[in-house]
Amino acid sequence: MSLFPKSAFGQTVFFVGALLLVNQIMSYITVTLYVIKPTFEQANLMLAKQVKTVFIDWEDGVEVSSGLSDVFFEITGIEVMTQREAYINGLGDAKEYTLLSQSMSEQLNGSARVRISQGDPIVYWVEAPQAPGYWVRVPLTGFSEAKLEFLVFYLSSIGFLSVLGGWWFARHLNRPLRALQTAAGRVGVGDFSTRLVESGATEVIEVTKAFNQMSKGIAELESDRRLLMAGVSHDLRTPLTRIRLATEMMSDDEDYLKEGIIDDIEDMNAIIDQFIEYLRHHNSSEMMLEDINTVVEDVVNVEQKHQRTIQLSTQASLPSVLLNTVALKRVLTNMIENAIRYSDGAISVSTEFSKEHRSVLIKVQDRGPGIPESELETVFEPFKQGDQARGSEGSGLGLAIIKRIVTTHGGTVRLRNRKQGGLSAEVLLPVMHVNQN
Repeated sequence: MSLFPKSAFGQTVFFVGALLLVNQIMSYITVTLYVIKPTFEQANLMLAKQVKTVFIDWEDGVEVSSGLSDVFFEITGIEVMTQREAYINGLGDAKEYTLLSQSMSEQLNGSARVRISQGDPIVYWVEAPQAPGYWVRVPLTGFSEAKLEFLVFYLSSIGFLSVLGGWWFARHLNRPLRALQTAAGRVGVGDFSTRLVESGATEVIEVTKAFNQMSKGIAELESDRRLLMAGVSHDLRTPLTRIRLATEMMSDDEDYLKEGIIDDIEDMNAIIDQFIEYLRHHNSSEMMLEDINTVVEDVVNVEQKHQRTIQLSTQASLPSVLLNTVALKRVLTNMIENAIRYSDGAISVSTEFSKEHRSVLIKVQDRGPGIPESELETVFEPFKQGDQARGSEGSGLGLAIIKRIVTTHGGTVRLRNRKQGGLSAEVLLPVMHVNQN
């Protein structure tokens, strides 16, 4: 799993945050190398000179007089302690610094050790080569720990505020794009009423203008399509009605012709119905929360007219689904009639809740010859009727109509050949809320 965000907003925040983090790290390193370190090195050099002064009259094995030590402490605040006294006064809590020890050794011409106790004030401990076992205690009142903490707090605050500012800037920059994404999704399901406010950066304004023009053009095309659909329906059905009327007036000795003509007229009416249904666009404003089991049961009851066994199995207490009842009944009717047309045995219709897809699953299963695996996807194309094993009746729009309506509902439709024989047509419809355990 990649940690790099995929959205433009996430990428912008990521890059701004990464840049500011690198900047803060470099600032911290710069302050440490060019401010704090030189300061301590300079203090180390000055302390080395004071340590030399402390031990200027010492000889090997000879301790300086206590009077001189007291006077020196009163003037400079520096104390000379034995190792035992030093540990009593906090040497054990001090941390030894190798680099400072090396620098002090060079200044004192021998092996020296430097330790620092953090506190208020910071305490400098030096064991000089002139007096092994003795420690010089030097309080550094000008380098209190609070100032170092303030530096860390300052850098952290600047970093946090910078990232916060970058997040706000990225959010402001990506808000029009998020609105564009939402509006495009609405157009995809047939809602052409959305008009975006043309604001933001110049490039975003141009994209928004183009989208609004596109949405307006699609709405006009949809209006023209509805007008064409109504015209085709009227202009084709009128002559078919006249032909049907003339056929009914034919004499009884021409029944063989009359039946053929009537069958052809009914087939043409059915094909016209399929064309109109395919061209019809079901938008989201026509949808309501419905109980899917009720819709399925209504369709199954109607389809019992075919005198075929339809086994119905529904899962109780399914979540409500946002749907257009008329459109979904058309989907189920097409699925069941396809199963009846291309199989001889019983038809199985079932509903259940799919936790994996967070959707309601509708299955229509038959015991027919199925469809070749290579054609399971292409049969959803308009005028595609699939393998000859399933016949060549109809206009070839049945599955295309199913897919279009299901897609408008935000769902998916798939076909699977069953291992025991037959085809399983499955529709997944997303739910508004989930109350399944």
